[in-house]
Amino acid sequence: DLDFAKQMESAVHKVGMPICADIKEAREQLLRTRNTMLELANAHDFKLAAAGTHPFSRWEKTALLSSHYRIMAGDAEMIMRRMLAFGMHVHIGIEDRELAIDVMNTMGYVLPHILTLSTSSPFWRGRNTGLKSYRSVIWRNFPRTGTPPIFDTWADYEYLLSTLILANSLEDASKIWWDVRPSHFYPTLEFRVCDMCTRVEEAVCMAATLQAIVAKLWKLRRDNLTFRLYPMALISENKWRAVRYGIQGKLIDLGRGREVRTRTLIHALVDFLDDVLDELGTRTEVEYAYRILEDGTSADRQLKVFEETGDLGAVVKHLIRETAMDC
Repeated sequence: DLDFAKQMESAVHKVGMPICADIKEAREQLLRTRNTMLELANAHDFKLAAAGTHPFSRWEKTALLSSHYRIMAGDAEMIMRRMLAFGMHVHIGIEDRELAIDVMNTMGYVLPHILTLSTSSPFWRGRNTGLKSYRSVIWRNFPRTGTPPIFDTWADYEYLLSTLILANSLEDASKIWWDVRPSHFYPTLEFRVCDMCTRVEEAVCMAATLQAIVAKLWKLRRDNLTFRLYPMALISENKWRAVRYGIQGKLIDLGRGREVRTRTLIHALVDFLDDVLDELGTRTEVEYAYRILEDGTSADRQLKVFEETGDLGAVVKHLIRETAMDC
């Protein structure tokens, strides 16, 4: 249905939401957006499924309908053409640019924790990849991805950006695709590490947790305290563990220098945020992480369906049901 596909072009690129004052409004907007997408898809006999990858779709048979992606393909060629993967981006408003840099520097430690909770891409082109976030592997092939470098000041970031632009490496800051980056449009930090969340409440949990981490780091900075910066090689090791095993594996507790069950570190993260949750009114949303630990992530649930049925079609039907379950 090419006419319908053209109508959906902007949605194929990115489905966005307006600025929300708090997490409750964010949930309402997300539900409204999903309902609109479901109604539009159903009207044309399509089905909607939210996940980091489609279990068996093949990029070779997928047209680049979005003008945005066609432009990217002109630059990255095959890397872009095979990028049939889907992520969730969360913007947290930070007007103070120096604070934004400070938060971006310190967020590296917890980004693997967040990724473990959002993993939803265990399958690729009809195969069980053995990974919980194969989307992260696909996305890693792009330049300027992964954990951002450490910057001492906002001016240092601007120097890097201006040098890359003057050297014709990129047109603007939108072509920097780190796991967290300063937005080039808004006074926000944009978190890009998450797979697309299948359930609405999972997406709300990721947004609430990221907001709470930013608030906690702001309080530390206000009180002349800080969070230790760790070597990028260790953060990258933890991200790989998150990609490979999700919540079922172990991460390195960088403070103690030894591996710990990921589930233990998720509990420790929620405990670390305890003093800001009631202030933000997001205790229920952040503590939904415990529900994810009980039910498994979307990746875990997909794998369970496949183990029970041996049928990737059943996995897709499962994703369709879960995508609409809260709507």
